[in-house]
Amino acid sequence: MSTTTTNDHCIKICNSLLRGELSAVETYDQAINKYIDTIASDELLRIRTEHAESVSLLIANVHSMGGEPDRSSGVWGLFAKTVQGTADLFGAGSALESLKKGEASGRQDYLDALLDHEVMPECKTLIRDQLLPQVNEHLATLERLQPAA
Repeated sequence: MSTTTTNDHCIKICNSLLRGELSAVETYDQAINKYIDTIASDELLRIRTEHAESVSLLIANVHSMGGEPDRSSGVWGLFAKTVQGTADLFGAGSALESLKKGEASGRQDYLDALLDHEVMPECKTLIRDQLLPQVNEHLATLERLQPAA
Protein backbone atom coordinates (compact mmCIF):
# COMPACT_ATOMS: atom_id res chain seq x y z
CA MET A 1 0.00 0.00 0.00
CA SER A 2 1.40 3.41 -0.91
CA THR A 3 2.18 6.10 1.64
CA THR A 4 -0.37 8.40 -0.01
CA THR A 5 -3.12 5.82 0.37
CA THR A 6 -2.13 5.22 4.00
CA ASN A 7 -2.06 8.98 4.68
CA ASP A 8 -5.45 9.45 3.01
CA HIS A 9 -6.99 6.66 5.08
CA CYS A 10 -5.41 7.95 8.29
CA ILE A 11 -6.56 11.51 7.52
CA LYS A 12 -10.09 10.18 6.98
CA ILE A 13 -10.03 8.33 10.33
CA CYS A 14 -8.52 11.31 12.18
CA ASN A 15 -11.11 13.65 10.67
CA SER A 16 -13.83 11.29 11.86
CA LEU A 17 -12.32 11.37 15.37
CA LEU A 18 -12.06 15.16 15.06
CA ARG A 19 -15.78 15.44 14.22
CA GLY A 20 -16.52 13.38 17.33
CA GLU A 21 -14.42 15.70 19.48
CA LEU A 22 -16.06 18.79 17.96
CA SER A 23 -19.42 17.23 18.73
CA ALA A 24 -18.30 16.56 22.31
CA VAL A 25 -17.35 20.22 22.79
CA GLU A 26 -20.76 21.31 21.46
CA THR A 27 -22.59 18.79 23.65
CA TYR A 28 -20.70 19.79 26.80
CA ASP A 29 -21.40 23.46 26.04
CA GLN A 30 -25.08 22.58 26.07
CA ALA A 31 -24.86 20.39 29.18
CA ILE A 32 -22.84 22.90 31.21
CA ASN A 33 -25.73 25.37 30.99
CA LYS A 34 -27.92 22.75 32.67
CA TYR A 35 -25.52 22.37 35.61
CA ILE A 36 -24.61 25.97 36.45
CA ASP A 37 -24.00 26.36 40.19
CA THR A 38 -23.86 22.61 40.85
CA ILE A 39 -21.09 20.28 41.99
CA ALA A 40 -20.91 18.92 38.43
CA SER A 41 -20.31 22.29 36.76
CA ASP A 42 -16.52 22.51 37.30
CA GLU A 43 -15.97 18.90 36.24
CA LEU A 44 -18.08 19.30 33.09
CA LEU A 45 -16.19 22.48 32.21
CA ARG A 46 -12.87 20.66 32.68
CA ILE A 47 -14.01 17.79 30.45
CA ARG A 48 -15.22 20.26 27.82
CA THR A 49 -11.82 21.99 27.92
CA GLU A 50 -10.05 18.64 27.48
CA HIS A 51 -12.22 17.87 24.45
CA ALA A 52 -11.26 21.27 23.00
CA GLU A 53 -7.60 20.36 23.54
CA SER A 54 -8.22 17.05 21.75
CA VAL A 55 -9.68 19.02 18.85
CA SER A 56 -6.44 21.02 18.64
CA LEU A 57 -4.31 17.87 18.76
CA LEU A 58 -6.31 16.18 16.00
CA ILE A 59 -6.23 19.31 13.82
CA ALA A 60 -2.44 19.42 14.16
CA ASN A 61 -2.26 15.70 13.44
CA VAL A 62 -4.31 16.00 10.23
CA HIS A 63 -2.19 18.98 9.13
CA SER A 64 1.00 16.99 9.78
CA MET A 65 -0.21 14.35 7.30
CA GLY A 66 -0.92 16.98 4.66
CA GLY A 67 -4.68 16.86 5.14
CA GLU A 68 -7.38 19.46 5.61
CA PRO A 69 -9.04 19.15 9.04
CA ASP A 70 -12.81 19.13 9.27
CA ARG A 71 -14.14 22.25 11.02
CA SER A 72 -17.64 21.03 11.78
CA SER A 73 -19.07 18.14 13.76
CA GLY A 74 -21.46 17.55 10.86
CA VAL A 75 -24.31 15.07 11.19
CA TRP A 76 -22.77 13.57 14.35
CA GLY A 77 -23.01 16.97 16.02
CA LEU A 78 -26.67 17.39 15.13
CA PHE A 79 -27.42 13.95 16.47
CA ALA A 80 -25.51 14.59 19.71
CA LYS A 81 -27.30 17.92 20.24
CA THR A 82 -30.66 16.25 19.73
CA VAL A 83 -29.84 13.45 22.16
CA GLN A 84 -28.52 15.89 24.77
CA GLY A 85 -31.49 18.22 24.31
CA THR A 86 -33.89 15.34 24.85
CA ALA A 87 -31.93 14.17 27.90
CA ASP A 88 -32.06 17.70 29.33
CA LEU A 89 -35.86 17.53 29.27
CA PHE A 90 -35.76 14.50 31.55
CA GLY A 91 -33.45 15.95 34.17
CA ALA A 92 -29.85 16.03 35.30
CA GLY A 93 -29.36 12.29 35.69
CA SER A 94 -30.54 11.67 32.17
CA ALA A 95 -28.25 14.39 30.80
CA LEU A 96 -25.23 12.82 32.53
CA GLU A 97 -26.22 9.42 31.18
CA SER A 98 -26.33 10.94 27.70
CA LEU A 99 -22.82 12.38 28.18
CA LYS A 100 -21.59 8.96 29.33
CA LYS A 101 -23.00 7.35 26.19
CA GLY A 102 -21.23 9.94 24.06
CA GLU A 103 -17.93 9.30 25.86
CA ALA A 104 -18.38 5.53 25.46
CA SER A 105 -19.00 5.99 21.75
CA GLY A 106 -15.86 8.13 21.47
CA ARG A 107 -13.86 5.51 23.33
CA GLN A 108 -15.04 2.85 20.89
CA ASP A 109 -14.04 5.07 17.94
CA TYR A 110 -10.54 5.39 19.42
CA LEU A 111 -10.29 1.65 20.05
CA ASP A 112 -11.39 0.94 16.48
CA ALA A 113 -8.72 3.32 15.16
CA LEU A 114 -6.06 1.52 17.22
CA LEU A 115 -7.08 -1.78 15.60
CA ASP A 116 -7.03 -0.33 12.07
CA HIS A 117 -3.85 -1.55 10.32
CA GLU A 118 -3.88 1.46 8.00
CA VAL A 119 -3.79 4.04 10.79
CA MET A 120 -0.24 5.34 11.02
CA PRO A 121 1.85 4.59 14.13
CA GLU A 122 2.13 8.31 14.98
CA CYS A 123 -1.66 8.57 15.07
CA LYS A 124 -1.95 5.45 17.20
CA THR A 125 0.57 6.89 19.66
CA LEU A 126 -1.51 10.08 20.00
CA ILE A 127 -4.65 8.04 20.56
CA ARG A 128 -3.07 5.56 22.98
CA ASP A 129 -1.04 8.07 25.02
CA GLN A 130 -3.32 11.11 25.15
CA LEU A 131 -6.79 10.87 23.67
CA LEU A 132 -8.00 7.48 24.92
CA PRO A 133 -6.78 7.94 28.52
CA GLN A 134 -8.71 11.24 28.69
CA VAL A 135 -11.92 9.61 27.49
CA ASN A 136 -11.50 6.83 30.05
CA GLU A 137 -11.05 9.44 32.78
CA HIS A 138 -14.12 11.35 31.53
CA LEU A 139 -16.21 8.20 31.85
CA ALA A 140 -14.99 7.66 35.41
CA THR A 141 -15.76 11.28 36.31
CA LEU A 142 -19.27 11.11 34.85
CA GLU A 143 -19.87 7.88 36.75
CA ARG A 144 -18.87 9.62 39.99
CA LEU A 145 -21.07 12.64 39.23
CA GLN A 146 -24.18 10.73 38.38
CA PRO A 147 -25.29 9.90 41.94
CA ALA A 148 -24.83 13.59 42.86
CA ALA A 149 -27.07 14.79 40.03
